[in-house]
Amino acid sequence: MNNPPGLRLEDDEVPPVFEDSPEGRSIYLLVCDHFGFLIPRGLGDLGVSPSELQRHIAYDIGIAGVARHLSKALDAHLLAQRYSRLVIDCNRPPTAASSIPAVSEVTPILGNRNLSNEAREDRRRVVFDPYHRAISETIDRRLRADRRTVLISLHSFTPVYDGVARPWHAGALYNRDKRLSNMIIDSLRRDPGLIVGDNEPYSVDDRTDYTIPMHAERRSLDHAGIEIRQDLIADENGPRQWADRLAQLFRELEPALEPVKREVR
Repeated sequence: MNNPPGLRLEDDEVPPVFEDSPEGRSIYLLVCDHFGFLIPRGLGDLGVSPSELQRHIAYDIGIAGVARHLSKALDAHLLAQRYSRLVIDCNRPPTAASSIPAVSEVTPILGNRNLSNEAREDRRRVVFDPYHRAISETIDRRLRADRRTVLISLHSFTPVYDGVARPWHAGALYNRDKRLSNMIIDSLRRDPGLIVGDNEPYSVDDRTDYTIPMHAERRSLDHAGIEIRQDLIADENGPRQWADRLAQLFRELEPALEPVKREVR
């Protein structure tokens, strides 16, 4: 199975980028790389069964609800990707092997096998580029307006991976700059009922991650990745509860993220 030439979204297909609260006044800019599970009509079902497309291999279960509630609670601009990571993973460098996986966990993705360079570039052009262009242009506008900007990348993770249970309820991720992630970890750990991962269950790395290295580190923005375990946010109430928890946390941390004011002598 291969891509038809000239992949495009039809007029009645939704655009890749979902936005909420674009005029939000918060210092926080929320991004969500694995928000949706759509597949462009021109790609069919990628050779994957409907049940598999509802699993974590296709999107981050529960995180869309968290992101939308958190955007409203903080009055924060949210930018999210509507299309499945199986089409192209928007948190992977396009040159990485995991960008368009032929196998995800143990599931073969038949529609991703033996892709031509042109087919891979089509997916980047149609899905990946509009999303990251929207993030970049949003940051540009905020910085031109001298608006404080803190990037928060939202994800969820499976309770069990490769047969190994993951004990963390949530984690904060970082690469070179762990200042904000450390604040988040310390704050969440004040709740004795939470097990909080320090760069767990994943860590940020230039070889396997794109959003934080590209949009936050290169611009020296304060930032953090947030991971929430999916069984905690898979029902109707969990996303709102976690969004409320994070909203309170981010409000409390906001003064510490303001630029240092120096006395004029």
